[in-house]
Amino acid sequence: MAPSLRITLGQHSQPGGQRPNQDFHGAVVPTGSALQTKGIAVALADGIGSSPVSQVASAAAVRGFLEDYYATSDAWTVRRAAQRVLGATNAWLHAQNQRGDARFDKDRGYCCTFSALVLKGRELHVLHVGDTRIYCVHAQALEQLTEDHRVHIGAGESCLGRALGATAHVEIDHRCLEAEPGALYLLATDGAYERLDAAAVHTALACWPDDFDAAAQTLVAVARERGSGDDATVQLLRIDTLPEHDAQPWQARRAQLRLPPPLAPGMLFEGYAVVRELHASARSQVHLAIDQASGAQVALKTPATELREDAEALDRFLLEEWVARRLHSPHVLRPSTTERPREHLIVAMEYVDGQTLGQWMTDHPRPDLDRVRQLVAQLAKGLQAFHSKEMLHQDLRPENVMIDRGGTVKIIDFASAHVAGLAEGTHAARADRIVGTLQYTAPEYFIGGAGTAASDLFALAVLAYQMLSGQLPYGLQVTQLRQSADLKRLRYVPLRHHRPDLPAWLDAVLSKALQPEPRKRQEAVSEFVHDLHAPGAAFHGARRMPLVQRNPVVFWQACTAALAFALLGLSGYVFGR
Repeated sequence: MAPSLRITLGQHSQPGGQRPNQDFHGAVVPTGSALQTKGIAVALADGIGSSPVSQVASAAAVRGFLEDYYATSDAWTVRRAAQRVLGATNAWLHAQNQRGDARFDKDRGYCCTFSALVLKGRELHVLHVGDTRIYCVHAQALEQLTEDHRVHIGAGESCLGRALGATAHVEIDHRCLEAEPGALYLLATDGAYERLDAAAVHTALACWPDDFDAAAQTLVAVARERGSGDDATVQLLRIDTLPEHDAQPWQARRAQLRLPPPLAPGMLFEGYAVVRELHASARSQVHLAIDQASGAQVALKTPATELREDAEALDRFLLEEWVARRLHSPHVLRPSTTERPREHLIVAMEYVDGQTLGQWMTDHPRPDLDRVRQLVAQLAKGLQAFHSKEMLHQDLRPENVMIDRGGTVKIIDFASAHVAGLAEGTHAARADRIVGTLQYTAPEYFIGGAGTAASDLFALAVLAYQMLSGQLPYGLQVTQLRQSADLKRLRYVPLRHHRPDLPAWLDAVLSKALQPEPRKRQEAVSEFVHDLHAPGAAFHGARRMPLVQRNPVVFWQACTAALAFALLGLSGYVFGR
């Protein structure tokens, strides 16, 4: 059986006097798919000593983080999910301060420091604000992994420079470290760490090797014996085992499912009545089927016979349904609502009665600009659904876009998608593999760069150009790229070379979205759509492209003709003498 993520954890907290304990701590060790997609979280907070309500702030910070982090999208990275949650907690605490006396005296408000460890896959994420601390415990020393956000004001005095609730916006430190089996970590508030060292930690663990809670309690007692009178909290975490490098949440599920038999019209299979084949490719076969329980039409997808021994291909097959269940947009294909158990490796998606964008382009070889803008705007909304979940589609092409009979556009086929939250901590963390169709793949993939939302924007712009002209903006030049220097040789073929009836500003908008360098494109697909509908003065005043870029063939023909005339003139001059 493949190893999974396992830890040993211990925690203890003790107030320093008669007042309420202003420290708060907690941890979540989930089971099932959440252990893979979200990981293990350990957190503590310390309220500021001058405030009578800071214990409320520290409790809200830890509880809010441990509850809300696990409610964020599985597709998000740890950093994005954690910072969104902590940003919301900070806003809530600051709002409480603005309603009370703390509006004028921050030292009496809802403020606290915060530190957390999130262990996901084979990576350890450190999140921090304030002066609580996280250490890696070595044999002879404690290695501090966090930075104290304190401002020294002289005479040995200092104050907190950063804390949750102190300001409307707060910067959360984030570090990502490689996790190692056997590594030991200590999280502590200042009432504990100021009196502890590595020797004390190892002594406590030697006394309580099988009870980390007791070891944490012993360390708090040691801090007391050494003179600490403040609230003291200690958390101990040891990594026992780590999962395999590229473990994914559906791999165990795949092992439980059988490969389906070849489907045929009239066949009853897994509660579906197969009607007819809709599509067949090198990756899958798709059949129209009727759900016998609901009567709904579905597109029933099965893996291609040639890929049935390819574990990676089967994983990507299951990825499609996983992605679809996490996206909610009328412009992204939805999964079937059927929840009944299945025995075979199949995916049931909504059936779209319509045509592919490729078929639409065949039927509309010279469409008007407004119709193309409508289609592009819908595609952009679909891509925004991906990007909001830190996903990239990576294979946007005419065959992966459906237009139903009502004119609604839907993006389909998510087997090539890159999900940042799933890729995090694996060999595929960077979206640097070419997994889509080459003609629509952005240049950065070909030269070893990583894909971003700007890469999907490039593919969208290629589709817009192709819908209007029937051609590709760079022909097949992009597919021949191998290194960064090659980008300079790319020559955009102006749209007006194919469609002189279209406005000149349109070439300026498209050429920006199709820039070889991602940083020079529009910042988001929404900006590209805006430029298509309301181009700014910069596009209307764009410098006319040199002839060599607008029409290289005509340029060189003109050069050849000029050279020929020059040679004829020179010959006449020579022979005339």
